[in-house]
Amino acid sequence: MANSNLQGAANTGSTLSWNNGTNRTSTAISTNIIIAVRTPNGFTPVGAVQSLQINEKRNIKMIDEVGTDGHIDSVPNQSTNITGSCQRVRFDRLRIAEAFSRGFVHVASQAYPFDILIFDKQKRNPGSQITTVIKNVWIAGIDYTYQITDWVITDTMTWEAENIFSILGSGNQNPQLGGTPVAQGGEIGIAPSIVLGGQTGNVPIEQQTDTGSNGRRGSLDAAGLLDLGTGTPPTDLF
Repeated sequence: MANSNLQGAANTGSTLSWNNGTNRTSTAISTNIIIAVRTPNGFTPVGAVQSLQINEKRNIKMIDEVGTDGHIDSVPNQSTNITGSCQRVRFDRLRIAEAFSRGFVHVASQAYPFDILIFDKQKRNPGSQITTVIKNVWIAGIDYTYQITDWVITDTMTWEAENIFSILGSGNQNPQLGGTPVAQGGEIGIAPSIVLGGQTGNVPIEQQTDTGSNGRRGSLDAAGLLDLGTGTPPTDLF
């Protein structure tokens, strides 16, 4: 059993038990995840999913100069690309595009993008549950194999999307309105570093991008990038 005298690990503060000594589980697991697709009537869960992989990547340019050994600056030089894949057992007489509420089964048939929703129910309170929206998804590939060594047919769908954002709670998924940021310090209350900028100098740019507020899809088009970091520096940890 966990030591009833400890709320968290001595060096890191990672949770070990509740204050009253009751044991707890703090690890996120996939059984708390619901994968769904947005429909005109709300959303529809996608069953028989084996895996959903999400990749968010962008290029970083290192700036060098003649006369200096080492990088003097660095900056992203391309927009972030959101790609991924989904594996699903062919179940309920649904091929993978059908399972995502599409009216087709082949890649070339798609004429309009769709949204994938991910609901993280690790917390009991709906207001603390995380909703992630993968916005405007285009199917890039569908692969499947018929084979004698394994009779179970698994469809693999690769996709690309325009944007991704997350909010606390599931009530507001309109990217024009934004929502409560997910980064709140977690269970141990780590104080998030809020970067303020914009025309007035007090706009939380990173959080607006993270929640998709006002349709924001990146943080580097806001005013005042050269002024960031001029406030009170954080206290050193060690």
